Amino acid sequence: MITEIKTLDDVKEFVHQLMAEGLNYHPDDDFDNYVNMQTGDPSYTPAEALLRNQLNDQCFRVCEAAGADIYDISMEIFLKETGLDEFIPLPSQALPE
Repeated sequence: MITEIKTLDDVKEFVHQLMAEGLNYHPDDDFDNYVNMQTGDPSYTPAEALLRNQLNDQCFRVCEAAGADIYDISMEIFLKETGLDEFIPLPSQALPE
């Protein structure tokens, strides 16, 4: 797991890592609230959730400073990684007129 978010590339790497963990990530969600749907157990230990919450806060700060949208970044990665970009336009694509 990445340990610090300083750039937009770090933000993207963080989201990719969360996807690799099988997480249906949303930037507004607290990592303490993620639950394994098969077992009902928390997805993360308190220490793991704390680290991810801190990194998520850093993502918001980096995106704000860069004028980037954390929601667009995470949605784009999600759509590409799941193959849904075949059906749903990416945030970076202009919508047809």
